[in-house]
Amino acid sequence: MSKPAIVLLSGGLDSATCLAMARSQGFDCYCLSFDYGQRHNAELLAAARIAKALGAAGHRVLDLGLAQFGGSALTDTSIPVPTNGVQPGIPVTYVPARNTIMLSLALAWAEVLGSLDIFVGVNAVDYSGYPDCRPEYIAAFETMANLATRAGVEGHKLSIHAPLIALSKGEIIRAGAALGVNYGLTVSCYQADGEGRACGVCDSCRLRAEGFAAASIPDPTRYRS
Repeated sequence: MSKPAIVLLSGGLDSATCLAMARSQGFDCYCLSFDYGQRHNAELLAAARIAKALGAAGHRVLDLGLAQFGGSALTDTSIPVPTNGVQPGIPVTYVPARNTIMLSLALAWAEVLGSLDIFVGVNAVDYSGYPDCRPEYIAAFETMANLATRAGVEGHKLSIHAPLIALSKGEIIRAGAALGVNYGLTVSCYQADGEGRACGVCDSCRLRAEGFAAASIPDPTRYRS
């Protein structure tokens, strides 16, 4: 029998690993990516490559247009991306309400497909201070999902899976490598160029590089010279 799941797929390292984990659990994975006005589309091209490589049952890209609001270095080019290392607190790369909006749309597609499972690659160990990457947030959204949907009201429990939530970046990379993830297909940089090459100095690049070093796995990231 079909066992569909929605997987939020950004094109980065974490979401690729999350997709591989969902596949390994026997789910037919329907990947959902978003063009939300981010600085580059290299990660969306990466998401398409990853979905194909990992055998996704489907892949859709929705246009959110969060750049109309701005308020983040990822959606407003007048706000520079930090390059001086990960700092305490919530950084300017936090996109207001992004995960809530994305999970809500994943929930809508899940109901249409008859799926009771949504996978998201959020992480609360190596994360960059984002409030919507915490276990408390995921638990709260799952509660809301079961209150707000036909499936939930009819007694079919919806689950939000966050399998990376308690893993370090090194542990995530080791887990993905064991499942055959080709991290050379992924793009994690906040300000990658048109070819998907990384800057090497933003928070995401630093955490990614530290993860490969911790995992003792060669880093396949392409950097700008």
